Amino acid sequence: MRSDLLSRRQSILKLLQTTLATSLGAGWLSSAYAQVDKLTITGLAEARLRTFEEMVRPYVQTQTLTKEAVSLSLPLLADNGHMVPLSLKIDSPMTEEAHITHVYLLSQRNPVPLMAKFVLGPWSGRADLSTRVRLSGNQNVIALARRSDGSFIYDVQEVVVTEAACVDNG
Repeated sequence: MRSDLLSRRQSILKLLQTTLATSLGAGWLSSAYAQVDKLTITGLAEARLRTFEEMVRPYVQTQTLTKEAVSLSLPLLADNGHMVPLSLKIDSPMTEEAHITHVYLLSQRNPVPLMAKFVLGPWSGRADLSTRVRLSGNQNVIALARRSDGSFIYDVQEVVVTEAACVDNG
């Protein structure tokens, strides 16, 4: 079923590529649509549950990582995955010497794991955030914060989504 869906999708994309390439110029459009086609198929395959390690390692690399001082708040049950409220509080003095520099919101199942990146500093006054995110299915959401000394702190919360978003890579 899934391979049949992908082959139909590939056929439609090929037809669009051919039609647009002949009318607007073959060189530029054919390479652009080939990249879109590749990203679409790859994105569908990547909409899977990632491990905690897969999600945080690209950001943390070899720095220390501890679960402390971050309070992530999401509803336990989200009826609509298109607009899930999320709030975050980080216990940090936010002074020149000790402050939060970056906050990353990571999704375990979305096609693109990085939902948002915030840049903070002593000028922020406090490390509190509130936003809405799109979520695809039941998963863990991670709030990863980078301190000015290079270490990382985090919090994780599980959320159950009844109507998923992000399944179309949009």
